[in-house]
Amino acid sequence: MPSIKAINHVAVVVDDMEKSLTFWRDALGLDLHELRDVPAEKSQVAFLPLAGAEVELVMPTSDDSGIAKYLAKRGPGMHHICLEVDDIVGMLAQLRSKNIRLINEEPRTTADGKQYIFIHPESTGGVLVELYQV
Repeated sequence: MPSIKAINHVAVVVDDMEKSLTFWRDALGLDLHELRDVPAEKSQVAFLPLAGAEVELVMPTSDDSGIAKYLAKRGPGMHHICLEVDDIVGMLAQLRSKNIRLINEEPRTTADGKQYIFIHPESTGGVLVELYQV
């Protein structure tokens, strides 16, 4: 049976990356591990590791991206929580068997080989949940 291994990251949508880094990096003292453009998601992501997980700051790079639409509708703030799983295909089957609404019907793959899906907030009590298999 597939299982959750850990919290992988918490993602925060921002409208100004440098301004946000002034708080997360400069004021709180978190290290900026990487600042990466993610063309597939039309976004830029700052990775700030913290105790076995990460805070990810996500900023849209295009007005027609999902992140831009989210930002326009809800403003900056908490976007999603990402849970690491040991078997994403098995977890998908488990979620489907429980009639959980998915945003992605099949896993997508990141540039560095991680597989991921998103679960619709309608099924989670209002929280966008991402599942990652590293």
